Amino acid sequence: MAVLLLGTLDTKGVEYAFVRDLVRAAGQEVVLLDAGVMGDPDLRAGVAEVAEVAGAGAGVAGVAPDIGAAAVAEAGGVSLDRLRSDGDRGAALRVMAAGAARISRELWERGRLSGVLALGGSGGSSIAAAAMAALPVGVPKLLVSTMASGDVSPYVGQSDVTLMYSVVDVAGINAISRPILGNAAAAIAAMAAAYDDRRRESPRESPRESRRESPRGDRPLVAATMFGVTTPAVNAARARLEELGYEVVVFHATGSGGRAMEALVRDGYFAGVLDLTTTELADELVGGVLSAGPGRLTAAGAAGVPQVVSLGAVDMVNFGPIESVPERFGQRRLLVHNPTVTLMRTTPQECAAIGREIGAKLVAATGPVALFVPRGGVSAVDVEGGPFHDPEADAACFAAVLGAVAGGDVQVVESEDDINRPRFAVAAADRLHELIQKGAA
Repeated sequence: MAVLLLGTLDTKGVEYAFVRDLVRAAGQEVVLLDAGVMGDPDLRAGVAEVAEVAGAGAGVAGVAPDIGAAAVAEAGGVSLDRLRSDGDRGAALRVMAAGAARISRELWERGRLSGVLALGGSGGSSIAAAAMAALPVGVPKLLVSTMASGDVSPYVGQSDVTLMYSVVDVAGINAISRPILGNAAAAIAAMAAAYDDRRRESPRESPRESRRESPRGDRPLVAATMFGVTTPAVNAARARLEELGYEVVVFHATGSGGRAMEALVRDGYFAGVLDLTTTELADELVGGVLSAGPGRLTAAGAAGVPQVVSLGAVDMVNFGPIESVPERFGQRRLLVHNPTVTLMRTTPQECAAIGREIGAKLVAATGPVALFVPRGGVSAVDVEGGPFHDPEADAACFAAVLGAVAGGDVQVVESEDDINRPRFAVAAADRLHELIQKGAA
């Protein structure tokens, strides 16, 4: 087992030699991967500077990689010579990212990887992020980046990457960078040690093992989606599923949460999906800030995973502070949820489109699926007397989704309850249990 140090050694050789020696000193083996394209590993300071800053003595051996740039490029599908002759930096980054991702995944599958550390600017961070995204949740991933103080979504995506802001550029070992990189080396070494311990204690975290049970191996995993306005429903359903012997993993339906759930469903983590909160589809359709993209509500269907789906919070589209709501929506019904979140009520036309979209995705599912329709309201603010209560809009959604699934192999359960009534949520949980048990029989 080893920590993978992944970076562009043609520009950051001294920095990688520094952290390599610190990680080794902390008791971890190291595999050094060079994803640089335009030059050989950087030996500009030589052994002496690295030895001085690392306190490693005369035995430091420069920055010769264990996995060279040529091998990374080849794994990405293009030769290193070709990348260099073409001189297209963007294309080179994409190839090296693909190669680094493939190699990282292979190392993990062979049981050799216990963590990844990378240092970089925008280009190096993009390569590292691709490699980290190829690894399962739980594998330690630490990225020290100049980009970590802004919008980090391109680097994090749906993976559990830990970001550390470099404060200064990753360019030399100095009074500012030395403690930051030292902290990074100590952090990845400690995380890797803990990961190694878990792997020894729990075979279910070993490569290639089934992921449809929890790391303890005693309870099947179920994914569930929740929003603030559907919390009572999901809490009730979760309690019921736990009584039935499941471990429930709840995802916050904030765009990134939905994407993360879809990715983990595709990776085979879950025995079933309780998708009560499909609000991200409203943001995707109307233009809110919490869209999970067009792939939302597709992974379980494609994988044949049993799912129970409802219409939670499709009555709203999300924006930031009220002043951030686009001008074209200025006359719409708005609700300030908190100082940083403003909700906009969906119209009957939008609700019908959302219903058709949900119905089409359910009909396309290859596994068992049930649709639960809460005619009493789709969120805590869509009940009678609530600020988003709109029977016409709800009726448009219900009619559209029921029309879309008509004739398909979708079980339909209609209720006069609102979504947060405990009996509605418990019934949905019980139906998911039935679908899972039937599939396992």
